[in-house]
Formats: sequence, C-alpha cells, structure tokens
Amino acid sequence: MSEPHMLSDTLSTIATTGGAAVVAAVLSFTLSRTIRGQLRAAMIIAVWFLVVVTLGATGALDPQSGAGPLGLGAAVLVPCGVVCFAFLLPGPAREAMWNVPLEALIAVNILRVLGASFVLLYAAHELPAPLAPVSGWGDIVVGLTAGPVAWIAARYGSSAKAWVLAWNVIGFVDLIAAIGLGATSSPGPIRLFTDPPGSSIMTTLPWIMIPCFLVPIWEALHIAIFLRLFPEHSSRLLNRPAVVRDTSGS
Repeated sequence: MSEPHMLSDTLSTIATTGGAAVVAAVLSFTLSRTIRGQLRAAMIIAVWFLVVVTLGATGALDPQSGAGPLGLGAAVLVPCGVVCFAFLLPGPAREAMWNVPLEALIAVNILRVLGASFVLLYAAHELPAPLAPVSGWGDIVVGLTAGPVAWIAARYGSSAKAWVLAWNVIGFVDLIAAIGLGATSSPGPIRLFTDPPGSSIMTTLPWIMIPCFLVPIWEALHIAIFLRLFPEHSSRLLNRPAVVRDTSGS
C-alpha cells in the first residue's frame, strides 16, 4: 500500500471515528433524560460500535467470503429498527426523544459532510457509480444545509416546519438511496450495477462504520424529526398527548 493511500486511510479513520463519537453522544441524550440512562445508552452504543469494528476487522460481511449483502443489510436495518422501536414504545426513550431540542437532531447531520470520502473513493476508483457520486454529494448537501436549517428551526420554531420537513425528506431519502445503491453494487444475487470496483470496500475498516453505525443512527434521528414535526398525527400513532416544544425562543 502506498504512503499517500495509508495517510488517506488514517485520516479517514480519525474523521469517521470522531464523527461516530459525536453522533453516538447525541443518540445517548435522545434515548434518556437522566444521566444514568444516558450512560447506560452510551455503553450499549459502545458495544454496538465494537461489534461493527469486529465485523470490519474479520471480514464477516465480505460479499465473497462472508455474509454478503444480506448480512450487511441486517447490520444496517436491525439497529435502526431497534432505535425507532424505542422511540415508538411508551417509556423513557420516547419521552427523551420528545424533549431533545429539535435543532440538535438536525445539527448532528452536519457531520454528513463526511460523505466527501465517497467522492474521493470514487475518484480513486475504489467505489463505483452511481453509489459514490449520488451518496457522496447527497450527504455533502445535507451536511452543509443542516446548520442553517437547525438555526432556522431554533429561531422560528413551528413557523419553520416547511423548511425542516423539506430538508428532512431529502436527508432521509439520501440515506435510503445509499443503502439501496450499496446493496445493488455489491457482488451477489441482487447486484444491478456490475461495473468494477463494486462496493465491497464498505464492509472493511474504516468504511464499515458508515453503513453499519452512522447510517442507522442518522436514519433513526430522521424518523424522530418526522414524529416531532407532526405531533398531532404521531400522538395518535404513539397513543400519547401531543406535546409541541416551542423553539422560537419567545
């Protein structure tokens, strides 16, 4: 491996790990309102992170010698489903989700600018199209706009609902597209995009942290934002009184 390539991987590992720590911290606060509960959530998330690192280090999800696209899909969808289920069930996680500032749930997506790594991998012929350009530039756009949208939500409260909704739909669809394009670019029975190099690199370190750790958290937080934007509808779904938090500062 060349020295520039090693340096690039090292920097990517640092950036991805740092981003994962920040996103995990936000999720911990979203799952509990007490310090004890937040620490418990942080420990569970840390174990999840270590499992993902182990999967990447051992090649357990490699398309050729490991579990392949189905295993990778499970590693992405199962944790996302668990977090969303916690938001839906009556209990401390659901209450905490409704009390975290909406702008915080939005602002954590600033780290989606890490999608620039997909663009760089595409330029280095290590990730294919359309996965890398679509996912990479999509994440960059969502990340660059997350800060302004969070400010608008904090400044104007419910009056900013249309802006937040439009941004949230784009961010949610971007992640769904990334999951779908990754699965259909990987060697296996559902592969549609056959031009090399394929998406196998996403099952290795440090890149596995993006689909198997960061993406499920971001997707779950997008679901939380949808619930917060429509308190009347979500209250009927969740069988709870609607609570609308005023973020206008007035």
